Amino acid sequence: MKKTVFTLAATAFIAVIIITSCNSSSQKIENAEDNLQNAKEAVIDARTDLNLAVLDSITEFQQFKLESQNEIIANEKSIAGLKLRFADASQENKILYEKKVAELEEKNSALKVKLAEYQEGNTDQWQIFKSEFNRDMADLRKALSDFTTNNKK
Repeated sequence: MKKTVFTLAATAFIAVIIITSCNSSSQKIENAEDNLQNAKEAVIDARTDLNLAVLDSITEFQQFKLESQNEIIANEKSIAGLKLRFADASQENKILYEKKVAELEEKNSALKVKLAEYQEGNTDQWQIFKSEFNRDMADLRKALSDFTTNNKK
């Protein structure tokens, strides 16, 4: 593999030398100026693309953060509703419900802290954080749903 790459590179190098030696000095200067201009345009395009990618990433994170904060607030309201709902339960059931509600509160608070402490990183880190956070949020949503469903019976 290395031998093939080396042979190809050597052949390309020799071809470039032969082609450039055939051009006049003025042609070489013109070609060099064209190449320089093309390179400058490519750099400008790359910078523009990078700036757009950074802005898209920031915008996506800000939108995700806002949606997640709204869902956390909705979870807090649901948990508060659960506390009120089971306030008049028997003492034995009340202790069990309070324990489960406390676990739900703790999970919700942990998600709130995790979201607040996240510092924007590279795209891979962001995707990992986003998928883990969404999974944890879905788990909490399911736990809230299961809690209310199991206690309606």
